[in-house]
Amino acid sequence: MTDKPPSPFAYPAYRAFFVAKLGSTLAQMLMVIVIGWQVYDMARATMSVRESAFLLGMVGLAQFAPVFLLSLVVGVVADRVDRRMIARAAVALELLCALALTALAWSGAQLLWPLFAVAVLLGVARAFASPSLSALAPNLVPPAILPTAIAWNSIGWQIGAVLGPVAGGLSYDLFPPLPYGLSALLLLAALVSLFRIPPVLQVPHSGENVLESVKDGLNFVRGNQIVFGAISLDLAAVILAGATAMLPIFARDILEVGPGGLGLLRAAPAFGAGIVALWLTQRPLGRRVGLKMFVNVGIFSTATILFGLSTTLWLSVTALVVLGAADMVSVYVRSSLIQLHTPDDKRGRVSSVSMLFVSASNELGEFRAGVSAAAFGAVEATVIGGVLALGVTLLWSRLFPALRDADRLDVPEAMKAESIRAKRRGSI
Repeated sequence: MTDKPPSPFAYPAYRAFFVAKLGSTLAQMLMVIVIGWQVYDMARATMSVRESAFLLGMVGLAQFAPVFLLSLVVGVVADRVDRRMIARAAVALELLCALALTALAWSGAQLLWPLFAVAVLLGVARAFASPSLSALAPNLVPPAILPTAIAWNSIGWQIGAVLGPVAGGLSYDLFPPLPYGLSALLLLAALVSLFRIPPVLQVPHSGENVLESVKDGLNFVRGNQIVFGAISLDLAAVILAGATAMLPIFARDILEVGPGGLGLLRAAPAFGAGIVALWLTQRPLGRRVGLKMFVNVGIFSTATILFGLSTTLWLSVTALVVLGAADMVSVYVRSSLIQLHTPDDKRGRVSSVSMLFVSASNELGEFRAGVSAAAFGAVEATVIGGVLALGVTLLWSRLFPALRDADRLDVPEAMKAESIRAKRRGSI
């Protein structure tokens, strides 16, 4: 009888990593929910619903632009420079953003441009933080428990995504500067935790220049059907079916529930995802993980359609909970397959490509949603997006049979051999 693998929390470095991830996620969600509400609420004072919806889409574009411009180069940096240092610098930048937003809210100024400027800076911080943290995590635990660590990473993210929006909406109702002040405290705690992670030895890079390194990372992603299929499926589905950018519209003008209701709506997907993530730490998916991923992307798309058609708060929240639960299965499978099928010396670059696609799906999805809502209306844009995402899911299941037929979340034999060789070299 084999012994049960230890928990990732048995490793002090992973514990510090988890606290940093949780604190930064809570802070990001607090800031994002309030920025979105402020932009839409300020715009509605002088603009129509559709004009204000377009500005919401532009907030997503402002956050995506720096990710698009920087992420691939940052991935190379994450494979060459101490990943802890990159993450610390990114969290420090987010801390400065939180302090600036606190001061702005305290002044009572009704200005849109500072909110867009901070959105751009937050995009810069994310461009650096995400690849470095994603590439750092596999170095903190043995490969055998990496899927469990990824599930716990998702739980930490979902806890932040549940509590952050609720706390943001309620605290903004109490005192507008409060959510930004809370974000600053959480980011300070995250920064301290990052300094508690000891040095991690990385596989030496090959000496190729930056452009060659970027090309090598892109070629690896493009040549691996499982990795490319998983990343691109998330990109297509979330761009088409993502509805988070339109939540202020539903909260203010359709469901009429105000900022507190907006926090509840924003937290609902993360609540569903958190429950599933906790389940996955105890009950792994077992066999046919690729097929289960596709099924859950289909459920995600269907729940989006239901949310768009709903006119009551309870049904909207239920649809968003189901949406988040299905998305969590997809995220879990995608993240595990990508990390397990990527050599350590390429993880920074592959993580940056993944982050670019994920960010594109989120922020470009918000831009797509805002533009579509401006053109057709929020309800119509949400329903059409869900229908199109269902079509993409069926198409991708035909285009990427290796992903569809992926059976288990096991460490590939080639990766096991590379891990053994790296240990012998003293690199791990």
